[in-house]
Amino acid sequence: MILKENYTLSNGIEIPKLGLGTWKIENKDVAQVVVDAVKIGYRHIDTAQAYANESGVGEGIRACGVNREDLFITTKLAAEVKSYEEAVSSIDQSLEAMGLDYIDMMIIHSPQPWMEFGEEDRFFEGNREAWRALEEAYEAGKLRAIGVSNFQKEDLDNILSACTVKPMVNQVLAHISNTPTGLIQYTQEQGILVEAYSPIAHGELFKNQKVVEIADKYGVSVPQLSIRYDLQLGLLPLPKTANPEHMKNNADVAFVISEDDMEFLKNVEVIKDYGEASVMPVFGGKLK
Repeated sequence: MILKENYTLSNGIEIPKLGLGTWKIENKDVAQVVVDAVKIGYRHIDTAQAYANESGVGEGIRACGVNREDLFITTKLAAEVKSYEEAVSSIDQSLEAMGLDYIDMMIIHSPQPWMEFGEEDRFFEGNREAWRALEEAYEAGKLRAIGVSNFQKEDLDNILSACTVKPMVNQVLAHISNTPTGLIQYTQEQGILVEAYSPIAHGELFKNQKVVEIADKYGVSVPQLSIRYDLQLGLLPLPKTANPEHMKNNADVAFVISEDDMEFLKNVEVIKDYGEASVMPVFGGKLK
């Protein structure tokens, strides 16, 4: 079981190596999902303002029977928030929605508002303003760690050139068949942990026969292979599921993929179509 292992962020805070994503889990359902996950052994839950389920996550935290300080909770500043004042207000709104005294980590969800994702304008000034609000909340003890998501090199450099506190994570789309190697390497060189969302590629990897064969070779499921792949790249995978059996399976990744198989998996043909998820901007304007 990987659940007992942690990464250490640049500020010395420990973060569990595997998290549970909650995208597309409705607010009315998510409290039970959190309770189920914690019962199985998860200690890291990832939500966002955009998921509209923060209050349910907070409810699950209170109901799960584990001390608050033993959990690591991440939420995300809405991608549209690009001013200092809005960011200050949004941080407090998340604390209030979840009913928490502090949030373990808050990250900027995207360098660009979703409706403008992939456009030329990188919103450099707005991101610096939002980051300043996160820094202040961090210094005030409202947030134990701060970071970014979907940030390309130029977006990271924009923050790094102006910040007093460096981002501790960059959460990006990273899975077998879509591994932004250059971005991952650059981010890690800055001492920033890379988190991998959608590590199972919305189930699209089940359609790749060679990936299925490699999973069979290790006696594991395609999700287990996918999660292990990210872990061996030094990434923190955030598989999303509401199914307790899938949660258990996703966490049972105490095997090692050989160097040859890792090399093959790094070069699997890129997924062109993510099915229903393709409507989301991040699956159209993929990271380099």
